[in-house]
Amino acid sequence: MAKGFGILAAAALTLAAVLPAQADKLDDIIASGTLRCAVVLDFPPMGSRDANNEPIGFDVDYCNDLAKALGVKAEVVETPFPDRIPALVSGRVDVGVASTSDTLERAKTAGFTIPYFAFKMVVLTKDGLGIKDYDSLKGKKTGSVSGTFEALALEKDVKAWGTGSFRGYQTQADVFLALSQGQIEATVVTSTVAAAIVKEGKYKGLMMGGDAPYDIDYVALIALRNEQGLLNYLNLFVNQQVRTGRYKALYDKWIGLGEAPDLTVPGVYR
Repeated sequence: MAKGFGILAAAALTLAAVLPAQADKLDDIIASGTLRCAVVLDFPPMGSRDANNEPIGFDVDYCNDLAKALGVKAEVVETPFPDRIPALVSGRVDVGVASTSDTLERAKTAGFTIPYFAFKMVVLTKDGLGIKDYDSLKGKKTGSVSGTFEALALEKDVKAWGTGSFRGYQTQADVFLALSQGQIEATVVTSTVAAAIVKEGKYKGLMMGGDAPYDIDYVALIALRNEQGLLNYLNLFVNQQVRTGRYKALYDKWIGLGEAPDLTVPGVYR
């Protein structure tokens, strides 16, 4: 018995020596001393730039918090909405802190954490167009950022209505500019973005036109889907952000519209 055990142990050691060491993204990030976060910077108050062109916003602070927890330096990589997963897959970033909706289609490519934020959708339009609610969008020229949760939902409804039009844009700034210039008459955005853009006043005459009847948009941190060790760490980090009150503090700092959204899904998990 002892002899057989010795042979097995020797075989295991030989096999371990032959097999290549498995790279672990979490270890790689810590060893590199830098965490590269994909962040959308035309999506205030989640991500934007200040007067000195420095990245600011909820997602920027969240990236900084994650880097601090890991004991590394944060590097914010400006990433447009359509490039979030490609940037991850190509290795340009380590994680996405970029308000990414947790869809099953995206999960075929990227790994998702539990939700770290949740959005409610509203109509954003221009004063004087008579758009007071979502039903008013029928027959109107609409648009949104291609590939986003709200764009997919709005385009689907426009097709179902059989009237009006939908146009996809590359960035949120492109949508706001098109709306202010009359190229489109309305869009659907998160309540956080709508409040921030109306308050900012950069695009004259923009106003909110009621709630959009969409499901709550739960968004998650993303990493490569096979990096389970990193995803486990990110899940615990999100949990800790809520438990320590940091999530609420960031919400109050950047949004401040009532209570911070509940990140649990009723009937699924608490």
